[in-house]
Amino acid sequence: MMSDTAVVDSRTSAEALRPSDGGTGTAIHALIERLYPLCRSLTGNGLRATLAILGEELARDDIALDLHEVPSGTQVFDWTIPREWNIHDAYVKNSRGDRIIDFRRSNLHVVSYSTPVHATMSLAELRPHLHSDQRHPAWIPYRTSYYQPAWGFCLAHSQLVSLPEDRYEVCIDSTLTDGHLTYGEALLRGEIDDEVLISCHVCHPSLCNDNLSGLATAVFLAKALRQRPRRHSYRFLFVPGLIGPITWLARNESTWHRVKHGLVLACIGDAGHSTYKRTRHGALDIDRAVEHVLRTADLPYEIRDFSPYGYDERQYCSPGVNLPVGCLMRSPYDRFSEYHTSADDLDLVRPEALADSLRKVVAVAEVLDGNRRYINQSPKGEPQLGRRGLYAPTGGSLHRNEDQHAMLWVLNLSDGQHALLEIADRSGIAFATIRRAADALESAGLLKEARSPSAS
Repeated sequence: MMSDTAVVDSRTSAEALRPSDGGTGTAIHALIERLYPLCRSLTGNGLRATLAILGEELARDDIALDLHEVPSGTQVFDWTIPREWNIHDAYVKNSRGDRIIDFRRSNLHVVSYSTPVHATMSLAELRPHLHSDQRHPAWIPYRTSYYQPAWGFCLAHSQLVSLPEDRYEVCIDSTLTDGHLTYGEALLRGEIDDEVLISCHVCHPSLCNDNLSGLATAVFLAKALRQRPRRHSYRFLFVPGLIGPITWLARNESTWHRVKHGLVLACIGDAGHSTYKRTRHGALDIDRAVEHVLRTADLPYEIRDFSPYGYDERQYCSPGVNLPVGCLMRSPYDRFSEYHTSADDLDLVRPEALADSLRKVVAVAEVLDGNRRYINQSPKGEPQLGRRGLYAPTGGSLHRNEDQHAMLWVLNLSDGQHALLEIADRSGIAFATIRRAADALESAGLLKEARSPSAS
């Protein structure tokens, strides 16, 4: 496990990643590429267009994405749904009529939620409305003004310091009107009503790792889970950051109890190692499941304790809600210098990293769905496994000793109190092997599932 929190260049991480499985990483990257040009924000038509593409992709596997429209002015706990923002064009022209800052070239050039403006002004008058990043003078930063009326432009610092004295025509052709906040929700029903919540923020414009990697990976997770039996139900939320999860929570308070496990997916496509941020509790089944998957993946990883700063896990883990939701990332926002800049582009996210992240989330789902408690039906001494054929390789495995050890661990700790994930962690054996051993023992009549509710 790694704990270094220094900022790294996520394009050149030394982590060795396996090639994409069957082109899945390439397909996820292609979805990101399709979404990349759209100008998303908390509300508006760019957000709706994004959700329409996600819905179209999910529909290929017969998964319905339900869209919800919540009117401006609606009270959601301590927040109010803002007015809807849409933008049509924006630019700064010099006295020769040249567009020196152009929304058409990059939607990051405009501060998100900028109020409309059309005026001519001096450089001194324009300067307070220009934003750059001195640390990375070639990159355009991403800035917002969601809840305080303002307008502004973002540009490379190298361009900012070279602007001459001139008269500049400034135009932001935007609207702020009573409208709606839109979010998407898809539910894959399982054998039980208990839910695993997968949440992604959908409000950033052309930023690939911080935003689009989570959305696209979640879509392909839903497609993967759609093809296999599911014990839990899986709820996917595509919501604008902060106000989105708060809105969903306010509208669904009566069903919070169904959420038994949850993950926020963010920054999950760069070449850095996987990082998991624990739930507020810190030792729930979702925490143990993710940590087990990362530990047995034979790749570098990092575990972080919960903090009330970061992505939407902080809303799900607020004290009055306290849902079991962690956050899975690769390089967190404070570990890659491209964060919230134009350098968070299509080259930053890697097909092999996206595929690796998807594999790990699917593995987490398999652990959550397969984590049961059993009762040993022959607990007085070790049962005779040979005459039941259980000393032969089980499930096609070539690792006979590991399978035998797994069966002995499962038999010894199957007292109705220890779940398979706990047995896997205690024994140091991969969950999949423990699960396979339990299946073999149950088929031989040596185990019976304990029907009492599983602890978190």
